[in-house]
Amino acid sequence: MNKKARLGKGLGALLVGVDKVAAQSDGELRHLPVATIRAGRYQVRTNMDETALTELADSIRTHGVVQPIVVRETTAGDYEIIAGERRWRAAQMAGLGVIPSVVRRVADEIALAVGLIENIQRENLNPIEEANGLRRLLDEFGLTHQQVADSIGRSRAAVSNLLRLLNLDPAVRAHLENGRLEAGHARAILSLPREQQLAAADTVIQQRLSVRQTEQLVRRYLSGTRKKKRKPASRDADLRQLEEELSQRLAATVSLEHRGQGGRVVIEYNSLDELEGILGRLRK
Repeated sequence: MNKKARLGKGLGALLVGVDKVAAQSDGELRHLPVATIRAGRYQVRTNMDETALTELADSIRTHGVVQPIVVRETTAGDYEIIAGERRWRAAQMAGLGVIPSVVRRVADEIALAVGLIENIQRENLNPIEEANGLRRLLDEFGLTHQQVADSIGRSRAAVSNLLRLLNLDPAVRAHLENGRLEAGHARAILSLPREQQLAAADTVIQQRLSVRQTEQLVRRYLSGTRKKKRKPASRDADLRQLEEELSQRLAATVSLEHRGQGGRVVIEYNSLDELEGILGRLRK
């Protein structure tokens, strides 16, 4: 909670966008030795595409580094990357001795926020990497879905849809991370109970189904599930809308089980860190 309090006025800078943050007058453009720079602690990407890095290195050999990286000076006298790790790594591959860098004096919290936003906006992240970055902005800064959407130039609905992908079965998330599934497939599979998601995903991959075909497959699964459980053909529309609103507000899958005049609320989570984030949003 202290991080959120310390962020203070820096939140305004966070929300103006990475380009404006990097261009503010307190940033000093220098050509720094590549060897004095180290990777940042706030990288969202878990996998660097070696082919893409090689292509970027080839471009840098020909044209140089067109967009400066953003760094901050450390107490040890070297520099930590806030934004632009791929350019830095490609510059190393290209054999550059120095790299254009905007040096900024920023607190840890702002470095985290700018690093996350820069990676989400500029880098070709897979949907799970992107969703994890969005969740960090929500949990570590206490931002709303709308504030996160504004900070990365997306709609609130797009942010909510990405966050919902974190509720997938872990094996299905892995398929999404390695590119065997697309986000459209994953969103359709999310409609299934957790215990059916992997089987559906495997069918999609093996049969190379389109998103529309995946939606049809999911409907068949759900139809069979309803028959087995003898559920009514449709649920109350107001109840479904309330589930969706709660799911968006908590960034988690929420289901309502209504019986007579009562019922229960079920909130799904995948880790203790995720549970802590949900509890934080409930306390607001």
